[in-house]
Amino acid sequence: MKAKHYLLLAISILSSGSLWAKDYLISTPNTSLLLTATPGEKSKFQYYGSRITEKEIQGIYDSGLAFGTESYPVFGLNTAGERAMAVTHADGNMSLDLVVEEVNQYQTDEAETTEIRMKDLVYPFVLKQYFKAYKGTDIISTWVEVKNNHRKPITLYRFASAFLPVHRGDNWMTHFHGFWGAECTMEEEKLTNGQKVISNKDGLVNTESDHPSFMLSMDGKPQEAHGHVLAGTLAWTSNYLIKMDVHNTRFNFSAGINEENSHYTLEHKEVFTTPEFAMTYSTTGKGGVSRAFHRWARWYKLHQGNVPHDILLNSWEGVYFKVNQEGMDRMMEAFSDMGGELFVMDDGWFGNKYPRNGGNSSLGDWEVCKEKLPQGIEGLLQSAKKHNIKFGIWIEPEMSNTKSELFENHPDWIMRVKNRPLSTGRGGTQVVLDLTNPEVQDFVFGVVDNLMTKHPEIAYMKWDDNSCLMDYGSQYLPKEKQSHLYIDYQKGLIKVLKRIRAKYPKLVLQACAGGGGRVNYGLLPYFNEFWTSDDTDALQRIYMQWGVSSFYPAVAMAAHVSADRNHQTGRTIPLKFRFDVAMSGRLGMEIQPKDMSDADKAYAKRAIAAYKDIRNVVQFGDLYRLASPYDNTGVASLMYVTPEKERAVFYVYKTSHFINMILPKVCMDGLDPQKMYRLKDLTPLKEDKPCGLHGKVISGKILMEEGIVLQKLLKNEYSSLALELEEVK
Repeated sequence: MKAKHYLLLAISILSSGSLWAKDYLISTPNTSLLLTATPGEKSKFQYYGSRITEKEIQGIYDSGLAFGTESYPVFGLNTAGERAMAVTHADGNMSLDLVVEEVNQYQTDEAETTEIRMKDLVYPFVLKQYFKAYKGTDIISTWVEVKNNHRKPITLYRFASAFLPVHRGDNWMTHFHGFWGAECTMEEEKLTNGQKVISNKDGLVNTESDHPSFMLSMDGKPQEAHGHVLAGTLAWTSNYLIKMDVHNTRFNFSAGINEENSHYTLEHKEVFTTPEFAMTYSTTGKGGVSRAFHRWARWYKLHQGNVPHDILLNSWEGVYFKVNQEGMDRMMEAFSDMGGELFVMDDGWFGNKYPRNGGNSSLGDWEVCKEKLPQGIEGLLQSAKKHNIKFGIWIEPEMSNTKSELFENHPDWIMRVKNRPLSTGRGGTQVVLDLTNPEVQDFVFGVVDNLMTKHPEIAYMKWDDNSCLMDYGSQYLPKEKQSHLYIDYQKGLIKVLKRIRAKYPKLVLQACAGGGGRVNYGLLPYFNEFWTSDDTDALQRIYMQWGVSSFYPAVAMAAHVSADRNHQTGRTIPLKFRFDVAMSGRLGMEIQPKDMSDADKAYAKRAIAAYKDIRNVVQFGDLYRLASPYDNTGVASLMYVTPEKERAVFYVYKTSHFINMILPKVCMDGLDPQKMYRLKDLTPLKEDKPCGLHGKVISGKILMEEGIVLQKLLKNEYSSLALELEEVK
């Protein structure tokens, strides 16, 4: 009888649907997305590209630009090709047949949202597809929400957030991959017939290898300042799947949670929401993509994204696990004397029964080690106050070690597979806490809450994660829902982070995961910044930071000056070069001050003062990448420009060095051609000997159209320049 009821409903909708046919135009300042949603029919995706008006809609159809493909194709009928969703109903039927029921559009302070409600023609299955245009940006996001109105459960086997067609042409893809210490390396390749898949199955750390982000060039090899580029990123913290499906004249892509080993059982009245997929369309090349995402991040997706970030010293490379009161006090004093603003004590400060002297013990025992810090956190805060500097601390609250009191007291909180040996990570003892369990969620929240309740002066926490999800087994989830583990872990983590943010909105949190393993917009709404990589080598950082800047703004990108001889690569690089690279992100230091010479300390003090003067330009300015290190021309260059174009900061680095080497000139971008700019050398090696451009006044037109000659400016190996440009009125 129920099947007959829904069939009659379908006939009713179909008979009246033609009366309500409508195009829905979703626009940002420079882009538009066009959908057709007719009640009783399939929702159709028609266009995504540069901005059009209502009067130009007909031109999309007349010119042949309209796709006319389903906006969210589902499995079961006409099954050939890729599909966005696949389910199994309680009676074993594996098909969906969705038609539009209604469309709602509404506005909030941050966005205009279009909601397309679809209903299966037979089963009580409801799907809502959302498109959200963020105000003041060129970002449109999309996701779906599924509700099971049937009395019996259904199972979701495929659940993409986005499924979009793309016009076939000379398409190229820009994507990012890596490994520990070499995260976010950029790759660009021509898309040929077949499929290109970017996926992750780590469970916890999803940007150490591939990134859930890509750019698609519509008209040939990707260019920085020219060309049409569609780009997107998935705001999800766990396993993901992005698939490019290219077949001769047909090209579409899908993006969402990686459903492998994650089929999801949806109970009666339960709602399942896929993560947000954010996208933009640029007619000004890859640079236009990046500036759009940076603005969106600062305004909407990064916690307090418009608040300037402090210059910090992190203790890790200075002392590693050898934390003590005297050593921390000396580091604070020295960094404060150099103009530093925040000191962060990294790993090694906790554990009493099992003191944290290495990576093989103590995680979970979040009490101050009395042997190392007899004055406790109070003593460290007193030192910070004495030296007029803020204080921060390292935590890894999602983890434990088998050598810990937590593991001894709560073995049921550990992620493990029944009847199997326990897998361990770092130090041969690290294990993952089961965040699907509400008790564990309370514990993880308590790690932050207890520290902040006892020590509200703590200004910063570095939240680390040095493990993947090793054993796929939850001691909390029932046996029939073990396949929910990857997804429900992330839901639990987000619940914890929301609680922390509700109680401690001003606490600065850094997302770290063995370096750059959690650089994604699924987590960043709860964090102020991320640790870009454990590799602090300035030369390699140029390449990594270049890749990261494609989707993430400078204010979120932690970039630190490390020791003369780098701890990861062993390379020796001059202090000026190290500062010039780190000053293109959120400046910090990862060094032992007592190992620095007096001359180096004096230079660091000048460089830190210079960064304070240009901090707002770098952290909130528009990025223009000028010369890519991946082009192998011997230089890399980028700059930041204020929206008013009255100030800018320019960086250039010599990335290779040979006798009689020809260096290209670099043309700037983003300036006002009609304005005159005075150039200032921000970081001369000697204060009284700035570079030859210092003090010169040059028009924006010349700087952008003709550029500057580098041959005499970058003479030595690891030469670099950091210049401030200020309008002369």
